[in-house]
Formats: sequence, C-alpha cells, structure tokens
Amino acid sequence: MSFVQENLNTPLTEIAAADIIQELVPTGRLRLGIVVAPAASAFFAVMENGSHRGVTVDIGWALAATLGLDAEIVAFPNSGACTEALEAGAIDVSFMPVDDERRKRVAFGPAYYIIESTYLVTAASGIASLAEIDRVGMRVVGIANTTTIRSAARSLTVIRPEPVETVAEGVNRLLEGKADALALSRDAFRSLLPQLPGARVLDGGFQQTGIAIATGKDKPAGLALLSEFMERAKASGLVRSALDAAGFADEPVAPPHA
Repeated sequence: MSFVQENLNTPLTEIAAADIIQELVPTGRLRLGIVVAPAASAFFAVMENGSHRGVTVDIGWALAATLGLDAEIVAFPNSGACTEALEAGAIDVSFMPVDDERRKRVAFGPAYYIIESTYLVTAASGIASLAEIDRVGMRVVGIANTTTIRSAARSLTVIRPEPVETVAEGVNRLLEGKADALALSRDAFRSLLPQLPGARVLDGGFQQTGIAIATGKDKPAGLALLSEFMERAKASGLVRSALDAAGFADEPVAPPHA
C-alpha cells in the first residue's frame, strides 16, 4: 500500500511539521496564483460576479482548507507572469503547464490534468490541417512566455508565432482579422469557439504536457507536502469534482504520479 493510500484520511497538518508549513507559506496566509481568461478551461479560471471560478481555484481552496490556512487569490493574465511571481516568492503555490524552461525557475509536483496544445483557426484563413499552418503568410499568435508558445515556436519552421499578453488579446486579433490562428490548449477552445463564428479547432496537436502544482525551488519540504496533497486530491475525487463543476466532465484526471 502506498503512502498516499495509507494516509488518505489523515489530515496533512498531522503529517507535516509546523516548520514545513512555514517554509511553504511564510506569511501564514496561502497566496494562490491563478491564471484568468475570458472563458474557462481545465487550467484557466474566470471572474464571475466578483469571484474567481475554476478548477485551479477549487483545488487551491481545498489545499488551504486541508492545511488549516486562510487563502487569497492572486490573479495573472498569463502563466508566464504567474511563473515570475512564483519564482520571486510573491505567491506560494500555483498550477501551470510544465516544460523544461519553467523547470529551471520553479519546482513542480504532480499534474492534475494533461493538456494537448493545438490551433484554433478562423474561417477566413481557409486552414484545414496542422500542416497548413506552417507556411508563408500565416499569422499565428500565442500567449507570451508560456509553454504553448515555446512549443509552437519549436514545431514551426517557416513562420514564428507572435506573442500576445492575454487570451482576450489573442481572440481579438482573430476577430479583427489580424491573425489566422491562435495556439492554445484544446480544452480552452471549447468555451472560446462561440465567440468566433466559423472558426474551427484543428485535429492533432503539437504538444502534450501536464498542468501541475508548483512552488518555489527553495521549498523542498513544502513541495513534498504539495505532492502528497495532489496525489490525495486525485485519488479522493477532489480533482474529478473540480473538473465536473467547471463543465469538463468528459476530461480525464491525470493518472497517479503524472
């Protein structure tokens, strides 16, 4: 039996010493970094009626409750800005897509969800397949300083994706005819498609990676605690419930230790 299974019903505060919680949350109040977009995804949260809603919000609140701590939400327009804040110690915990560049800056625990990145293309572009993206004249946008735009750049040989600061800006570029394609995770396009009549999401993708819980690289004991929490959250159905509540009942939870 694994440590997770043995301790599934034991409060984390009984497993974790006070100094571990102090390492993880030095202010005594959990500062949770989330990324906000115009439409929800398995990663993006939204602002509704003055409150943040989304999968990462639900998991973050559950973490705070498990640790017996108050929490505050710190919202960012993209995962690059969230990474910078986590690296600088301005927030304590976040969730973000994993890539090699980001691993140099923050410490990752287990993933709660596996994303596939692909393109949403406008009707006017005439693009029908991934192979048609990488050609002269195509205008691709992606969110700055994210694993998705970095992966898109590696996969493209003829053109380069142009960075924008937010998902909203990317959508506006498409609506204004200033871009042909938006690089993003497939789950995010489900709620964005209604804003873009005639647009389509291409089959296939150029990246698969996990969205994982993360903290500062100088918090090894805190990371171990977060990793234990995330494995419990997946095993207990907490992540499943968060995805369901956000409208992603058909999206699978990442497997154990992903």
